[in-house]
This record gives sequence, structure tokens and C-alpha cells, in this order.
Amino acid sequence: METKGLYTALVTPFNQDGSLDLAGLAENIEFQIASGVDGIIPIGTTGEAPTLDDSEKIAVIKTSIKVANGRIPVMVGATSNSTAVTIANCKLAKELGADSLLIATPYYNKPTQDGIYQHFQAITSAVDLPIMVYNVPGRSGVNIETSTVEKIVTTLPKITSIKEASGNINQIADVINQIQNKVKNFNVLSGDDALTIPTMVFGGKGIVSVVSNLVPKQLKQMVDLALAGDFKAATKIHFELLPLFKTAFVESNPIPIKAMMSLAKMKAGPCRLPLSNLTPESQEVIQKTLRNLNLI
Repeated sequence: METKGLYTALVTPFNQDGSLDLAGLAENIEFQIASGVDGIIPIGTTGEAPTLDDSEKIAVIKTSIKVANGRIPVMVGATSNSTAVTIANCKLAKELGADSLLIATPYYNKPTQDGIYQHFQAITSAVDLPIMVYNVPGRSGVNIETSTVEKIVTTLPKITSIKEASGNINQIADVINQIQNKVKNFNVLSGDDALTIPTMVFGGKGIVSVVSNLVPKQLKQMVDLALAGDFKAATKIHFELLPLFKTAFVESNPIPIKAMMSLAKMKAGPCRLPLSNLTPESQEVIQKTLRNLNLI
């Protein structure tokens, strides 16, 4: 399975009392499918995975797979800072019917580059599903160096893609040039909406998007144009959506995107602690951005 195009990192909708809104999740997934996205990712950072208990994670995965019903791939987030727990998460996701897995660098532990490699080596030895590595040093506390990515990709064939959210465009370009361009069936996707076009200009194959929870059709059109090499038209859409890209990260993700979805009458609900409500200042910024884009 080639991983490319637009993958939406799904929010997990909650009711006002903090309980799961599975009907809202199903509604959001149908919206994503109708909008033509290439895949969905439940139980990731945007889905507030650290605040979900095991039964809730199972419910979200089951709902996602049932609603998708084979129409689009479901890539399940399986990250933990314990290798053993990550493997257990992966096995459960496969048992429930996941098509692939998203696994970030272990957070808080701050493993060495060798520890990162051994982490993914152990996972791929135990689980038979395609895996997207997620490099997000802003959250994990450690960057996956390009040489480590190369070792992972060239020795662990189940690693089929990387979500690059280092924010370092030079590193992203190196990963594309030194690894993607030389290794068959390995793709680099942007992990930052605002860096989608720069990443794809260098040869990247798409985006794992937060903003596509709200505007999947526009993101899909932008990504498809870029994949077809029409960067003039793709860049036009990029600049139209740039205020949204910026506003979606005015506070910690997914606080802003859930607030924007709620304003747009979509199913999102509040975040769970320790993520708190938007400040009044951020709320004002979000409302202004959505009004300017005619989204509310």
C-alpha cells in the first residue's frame, strides 16, 4: 500500500460532559470520505490519544474502521513511550482491522538514535502492517536524524513512509533526496499544513493534515494539484488557506481546530484536560479567520 496524498489526523469528538461522541466521529468520517481524502488517522495527537483509556481507544478504532468500510485506508495511531506497549497497541489495531500504523518517536524518554532504531526494529519484528514513522521533536523531545531514518527505512521494509514534522525544511529536503528518491515504496509526507507545498516542491508525496478536519475538499484539491506538478495552482490554494494554517496552531493542537469545527457546526466538542479552553484572545482570532474565509 503506497501512502501518499491527503491523510486527515482526526479529532476525537467529545460530548460536553467529556464522554466520547462516537456518532459525531462517524459523521466526521463520512464527511472526510465524501470530500475525497486518501486516508484517515484516528488515535493520534490530534485525536487526544493520551487522554483516552483503552476501552475508548478500541471504540474509536472500531468506529473508524466500521464507517470507512474499506472505502479509504484507516491508519491507526499506536504511539507510546514504551516499546512493549507500542507493540501491544499495534497488535490490537491489526486485530481490529487497521490498514496501517502511525508511530511517533517515543516521548519523554529521549532515546538515543540507536534506541530509536531499536524501537522500530522491535515493532516491525512483532507486527505485520505498514508503518508510518512520525518525526515530531517538538512533542517527543528528540529528532530522528536523517542517517537514522535511512537506517530504519533501508533495513526495516515495513516502514513505508514518514510524517515529517521537524519543521526543518533542510532536513525534510535531505530525507526526500537521500532516502525517498533512492528507496522504492517509501514516501515523505509533511506533518505541518503550512509546509505542505514546500515539502511537495522537493518531491514529498502529501500531508498528514490537521486543518483538513475542517476543509478537506480544499486540502485535497491542493495536494492533488501538487502531485500533478501544477504548483502554481496548488500554491494559490495554499495562500488562500494560509491564515487557517496559522490559526490552527495559535494554541496547542487540537485546541484551535476543535474550536473552529465547533464554530462551523461540526462535531468536535471540548478538549480533555490538560488541554484547556481557548483564551478569549485566541477565540477572537479564530472567529475572525473563519469569517474572512466564509466558513462561519
